Formats: sequence, structure tokens, C-alpha cells
Amino acid sequence: MAPFNRILLCYDATPEGRLALRCGAALAQQLQAETHLLSFLDSTYWSSGFDVLSSINFEVDELAAKETLSEGIDRLQAWGVTATGHYSTGNAVDQICRLADSLKVDLIIIGHHPHGLFARWWTGENHALLLDRVSCGVLFEVAD
Repeated sequence: MAPFNRILLCYDATPEGRLALRCGAALAQQLQAETHLLSFLDSTYWSSGFDVLSSINFEVDELAAKETLSEGIDRLQAWGVTATGHYSTGNAVDQICRLADSLKVDLIIIGHHPHGLFARWWTGENHALLLDRVSCGVLFEVAD
């Protein structure tokens, strides 16, 4: 088994995301791994229009995603894990792959529920896109 020295946690503040965050924190502690937390705004679901209403909604959602990142960092700190936070906007698969590659992570941990936030992009061929594009392990924490 390959060592996991650098872990990327993808966090969306859902119950599944919180479970994955907790499991990722425990694993990071046990392995004394460098830990990174990613929160992102998946902009592929936004309209391409530039009207005032879509701009306001985007800003509100962007603020919420940044607050989610802050919440995740705070939770990790409370559990004794120091993590570097990362925020990005764009296609979820692209952003996860880009950051995982640039950080050279050994493991990506994602919370998943069939009807959760990640389920929007984790359908169809997107799961294969992620798995085909990263050169590290991917762990999905699936909630009941």
C-alpha cells in the first residue's frame, strides 16, 4: 500500500461532507499527513448570462462556499488537524484534479450521497473523468 503523506479533503458542509471530513481528519492524524481542504463553487451549473440577478446569486453562493471552507478549517482545527484551505470556482472535476495535481496529493477524500451536492457532478461519466485524471487514491465516504 502506498503511503498517504499528503491528503486533499473536498468539503461541501453536507452531512456526508462532514462525515468525510471527520474520517479524513482521523486518517490525517494517524498518518501525520499534510492536509489540504478544498471548497469550491461549481460554476458549470450557472447560466452563461451576465444579468444582475445571476451576478447577485453567484456572489451569494460564492460567499457561502468560502464560509464552508472556513467552517471546514475550524472543524479540522478543533480535531487537532492543521490544514491549508483552498477555494476555487469552476467545474468540480477540473478543480479537484487541478489542485490534486498541483499539490501532488496521495489521496483525495470526498463525501458522497446519491442526492447530495457532489451527486450533481458525480453522475454519468464524471466519476470516470475524476478517476481517470488523477494519479492518486480516491476515497468516497458514503453516508447511509
